[in-house]
Amino acid sequence: MKLLFILDPLTSLKIYKDTSVAMMREAAARGHQLYICQQQDLFLRNETVKIKAEKFHFSDDENWFQLEAPQEVLPTHFDAILMRKDPPFDNEYLYSTYLLEQAAKQGARVINNPSAVRSWNEKLSIARFPQFAPEFIVTSNNDLIRDFLAEHQNIVVKPLDGMGGSGVFRLTEHDPNIGVILETATQFGAKTVMAQRYLPQILQGDKRIIIINGEPLPYALARIPKAGETRGNLAAGGRGVAQPLTSRDMEIATTVGNVLKENGLFFVGLDVIGDYLTEINVTSPTGIVEIAAQTQNLNLPCKPAQIFMQALENVIT
Repeated sequence: MKLLFILDPLTSLKIYKDTSVAMMREAAARGHQLYICQQQDLFLRNETVKIKAEKFHFSDDENWFQLEAPQEVLPTHFDAILMRKDPPFDNEYLYSTYLLEQAAKQGARVINNPSAVRSWNEKLSIARFPQFAPEFIVTSNNDLIRDFLAEHQNIVVKPLDGMGGSGVFRLTEHDPNIGVILETATQFGAKTVMAQRYLPQILQGDKRIIIINGEPLPYALARIPKAGETRGNLAAGGRGVAQPLTSRDMEIATTVGNVLKENGLFFVGLDVIGDYLTEINVTSPTGIVEIAAQTQNLNLPCKPAQIFMQALENVIT
C-alpha cells in the first residue's frame, strides 16, 4: 500500500513515543510505501485537490529519516491518507478538513473522515452519549457557570478547543479566585467553555481508550496526575499506566465505537474518568507506544500499531 501521513514537522516529533511514528514503523515493516506532507501541502486547483508529498524512508543515522524529492500528486495516488496533524483545531485545521473532504469526493480514502472530524468536537461530542457523560454545561455565561458550581460544589472548566490539558481549571465553591478564573476562561463572557462536575476518580487516572475501526484495545492508558495536579494529561506531567478495560469501560467503548465506525472515525481516543466518558478525541489521539511498552512482558502483550495496521489493511485490501 501507499500511505500518506499528514504530520507536524518531522523534526518536532518525539520519535520515542510518537503514535504516528509507531504506525509508520509498523507499515514499513510490512513493506508498505510511506509518504509524508504537512497541512500546507494540501491545495485546491480549481475543483481538484492536489498534494505535494515526499516519499519517506526510516534511517539509522542521526536524522532518523530520509526524504525523496517532493512530487505533486492526486489524492488517489495513495491507498489511504492519514490526517495526523496535532490540534489545536484552528481555522487552518478546519480548511484542511474541507480540502480532505473534497479529496474524498475525488475517490481518496481519508482517515479519519474529515467531515466527521469537523462535526465531532472533542469536548461537545460527549453530548451524543448522555448515558455515559457526567453532568456538564456549555456556555460563555459566567452566571450560569456559577450556578452550576453552586449545584455541584466542585467542577472543572475547560476550553472547547484545548489539548493536552491546556486552559483547564478546577473550581470549588469557596475558591477565592472564581471571578478571575471565569473571566479568564470565558474571556469576559466572549468565549464558550465546558464545565463538568469534578470526578474524584481522576486520582486513579484519566483513562485513554483507543478505538480502532469500532473496536477497543483491551488495555487503556490511565494517565495519573502528579501530586498537587488535577489534570492527568501526559503533557501536563501525568504518569501513564496501562490497565485492562473494566466492564464499564468496555460498555462505553463498544457503544461509542459502533457509532464512530458508522461515521468513518477509524482511529479515536476516548477519555474516561471512573465510569464517565469525558472526551472523544478524533484529531490525533496518542498513547499506543506507552500501551505497547507496558504490556510487552505479559503473556498476551498488546501491540496497538500492529492492530491498527492490520485493521487498515483489512478495509483497503
